[in-house]
Amino acid sequence: MNILMIGDIYGKIGRTAVSKYLPLIVKKYNVHLVIANGENTTHGKSISKHHYNELKSYGINIITSGNHIFRNPEVLNYIEEVNDLLKPANMNSFTPGKGTVMIKVNNKKIRITNLIGRSFMDPVDNPYTIFEEIIADDDSDLHFVDFHAEASAEKLAFAWNYDGIITGFFGTHTHVQTADNRLLPQGTAYITDVGMCGSYNSIIGANPDEIIIKEKTGLPVRFEPAENDDQLIFSAVLLNVDDKTNKAVSIERILIRPENEADFLG
Repeated sequence: MNILMIGDIYGKIGRTAVSKYLPLIVKKYNVHLVIANGENTTHGKSISKHHYNELKSYGINIITSGNHIFRNPEVLNYIEEVNDLLKPANMNSFTPGKGTVMIKVNNKKIRITNLIGRSFMDPVDNPYTIFEEIIADDDSDLHFVDFHAEASAEKLAFAWNYDGIITGFFGTHTHVQTADNRLLPQGTAYITDVGMCGSYNSIIGANPDEIIIKEKTGLPVRFEPAENDDQLIFSAVLLNVDDKTNKAVSIERILIRPENEADFLG
């Protein structure tokens, strides 16, 4: 079985990248399940119902999120009506929505869990405490975790703690794909950060001008999504699982940029 995890989809250009490349990837790699982090889908913050429907129309099965999920108040009105949009499970328990879901694909019970880190992030509950509750009576065949966090060490520590217990660990949030995809000693597929989908000529999806002003002056600036759509970046990982053992066989990076787009499309 082949599982595709797509990095943070940032704004209109991120949605353009997904619409352009996802159908090709699904066909090329015979993908059975598509997961994507959608917390930056709508103008860089959160995901409107319209854009949720748009991502679903592209063939994304499960949409995970992160610290920006509730920046758009519209999410409060529909997150509990759908079964395939997750909030981080260790967010404040009084917020609506679910942080884990079980689905069935090819007769496999597959659990997807969304968690958020605590280092350099807004206060949240301990992800270990919440995750222990999730796995206590879990009978899934495969279990994938989107861990939305800033610190690499925090992601590594969590993955190592649950090595051999979860099938795949996908770090998200930094919008920069890391080159450390590997199988951990007990078989969990791991990457520190999947990356992002958006404008190639941007600073993690946003227009460079505003970010440079903030960095140079320290003044408060409203970040705007980059609108340059002639050069795209698409970041994802492809995880292959042995259907007999339910163990990860490999985790490979997919990074489409202007420099290699022709080779990929070729």
